[in-house]
Amino acid sequence: MSAEAGKFDPMHQFTVEPVAKLFAVGGREVWLTTSALWMAAAAILLWLFMLGGMKRQLVPGRWQAAVEGFTGFISSMMSTNIGPEGRRYTPYVFSLFMFILFCNLLGLMPFAIGGMHPLTVTSHFTITGVLAILSFAIVLIVGFWRHGLHFFSLFVPHGTPWPMIPFIAPIEFVSFMVRPFSLGLRLFVAMTAGHVLLEVFANFIIQSSGAGAAIGLPVSIASLALMIGISALELLVAGIQAYVFALLTSLYINDAVNLH
Repeated sequence: MSAEAGKFDPMHQFTVEPVAKLFAVGGREVWLTTSALWMAAAAILLWLFMLGGMKRQLVPGRWQAAVEGFTGFISSMMSTNIGPEGRRYTPYVFSLFMFILFCNLLGLMPFAIGGMHPLTVTSHFTITGVLAILSFAIVLIVGFWRHGLHFFSLFVPHGTPWPMIPFIAPIEFVSFMVRPFSLGLRLFVAMTAGHVLLEVFANFIIQSSGAGAAIGLPVSIASLALMIGISALELLVAGIQAYVFALLTSLYINDAVNLH
């Protein structure tokens, strides 16, 4: 809820708040925000997760098996989608997948640190948009580095009749340029929608507590059951959206490598 308005506001949970002033440049103050704080927390947790799972034991434990499972999963996806050259881009796609996954999961944790609840940074289009633009920039760099101006042949599908090229090429170009927008928007919308639903049903439980046992109790029980179900669904969505982002990135890189 919004403390200032005193009314229910399901979007208030996505507000980015300043935490501490870092420094000033040219008269402008640079602050550490909750968004940066939780991204740093996700990065640190990811680093610890990878560090603990890289012991290279002959008989791997559960932690090492989990890390090897994730790395093998992404490596297999890259080989399938790109081919042997996919190994060259596996570290980037793996880092992208794991960072998004940890950010998604951290935002679902029911705790607070210093009075600050976890912020789902992937529910901000500025974050998902930057990740999408980064992936798109890599595609452009790889495409022009490998193929030069021949990279523009990507906009003319193989076998296209010559009279249709003036019509097909602009459509393919627009479709290609929309990729970073759709890539970032998909993750942003999925994470935002789930958290809004959780906030709405949590408000139902709070509001029904003052409606009497006859009405309030059934509404509270139903809302709690829905919250549990949506929370489980959100855990699944957190993994699926990280996978979809990594999968589409690998497919876009495949276009740049193989001009499909």
